[in-house]
Amino acid sequence: MQQMLKQAQKMQQQIANAQAELAEAELTGTAGGGLVTATVAGTGELKGIKIDPKAVDPEDVETLEDLVVAAVHNAAEAARELTEKKMGPVAGGMGGLGLPGF
Repeated sequence: MQQMLKQAQKMQQQIANAQAELAEAELTGTAGGGLVTATVAGTGELKGIKIDPKAVDPEDVETLEDLVVAAVHNAAEAARELTEKKMGPVAGGMGGLGLPGF
């Protein structure tokens, strides 16, 4: 029982460490060959958007909107991949404890 408690505490610490790393990480996604860049935290929170002035065409706002969506999607995918990389090994180890969702 003592050993199981120590394992659970170790996994809890590993999860906390991984979550802290994700919160500090910043990932970027681009679209339009770099005309639009989105930055997200490892948690997926949108941190910023950069738009190259060349992408701004008052006659074609729709393309710019599509580029922004694509850049945000690209950055969110990078955040999801990082989350899987950081949390996957920890979550995989919890399966033996019978915890739901892991």
